[in-house]
Amino acid sequence: MGSLPSKLSYDKRNYENVSAVPASMDWRKKGAVTGIKDQGQCGCCWAFSAVAAMEGIHQLKTGKLISLSEQELVDCDTAGEDEGCNGGLMDDAFTFIINNNGLTTEANYPYQAVDGTCNSNKEANHAAKITGYEDVPANNEAALLKAVANQPVSVAIDASGNGFQFYSSGVFAGDCGTELDHGVTAVGYGTSSDGTKYWLVKNSWGTGWGEKGYILMQRDIEAKEGLCGIAMQASYPTS
Repeated sequence: MGSLPSKLSYDKRNYENVSAVPASMDWRKKGAVTGIKDQGQCGCCWAFSAVAAMEGIHQLKTGKLISLSEQELVDCDTAGEDEGCNGGLMDDAFTFIINNNGLTTEANYPYQAVDGTCNSNKEANHAAKITGYEDVPANNEAALLKAVANQPVSVAIDASGNGFQFYSSGVFAGDCGTELDHGVTAVGYGTSSDGTKYWLVKNSWGTGWGEKGYILMQRDIEAKEGLCGIAMQASYPTS
């Protein structure tokens, strides 16, 4: 999974208001989502979540979908809260990428699933950049909807329950808590044939998990935190 350190108290940032959102969205169909990746036994879910969101905004801005390097974050983003395979936060990953003037490709700095020493030569070869990031207003699925209508969004969830870990198909409706311990990426939303609203979420546990690596998580539930806390700590990069 990749434990997330306890949340820091971020300043509120400007939130872009989108007046009308489509009834459904699937960023995969718009070419803004790379294939499912597998973090293995390294707890760096935070890096996969941040990279997926960055791959999305880079494609939306440039028209080019490039698989970017999680391993660069694992090896090089170690000065702040992020601790490689021992956990981290997506916002801290975005901050590192901004300060680093970009991130290199997966091909140039491939994933190893272990903590390594930062390769500064590979790291210097930037393939994509971001200029900032914004936090989605917490505990507000309507705000999250507007964000995901605009681009793939990093979200934190409680993935500790058996229901989530052994999910195979359909719209997942719990049981799960809100002790955030896993970073994933919301890459769309929709409504199932029986009328159940859902989030389309990209995980980093390989294609053998869930619906070929994805999970549909029930959307617009009664609890303001969202299912498994999905609305508690969402953010997205800007460029």
